[in-house]
Amino acid sequence: MKATVTVMLKNGVLDPQGAAVKSALLGMGFDGVQDVRQGKVITLDLADGTSQDDVTAMCEKLLANTVIESYSVDMG
Repeated sequence: MKATVTVMLKNGVLDPQGAAVKSALLGMGFDGVQDVRQGKVITLDLADGTSQDDVTAMCEKLLANTVIESYSVDMG
């Protein structure tokens, strides 16, 4: 079974990497870019029987800094 965890900075938290990507894209002529938020995607190969609650606990304890980051879990 696979799970995908997407971790993003919460709204209102400064995203310097996103700002750098936005600046680079605008400099390349991609004028339609209004904002960029950069995050990370973590894929987990899990043993059968691992629940979404287990993955949520992983996120809360290690995979995301819940003070400044939000996360979503896809068990598909």
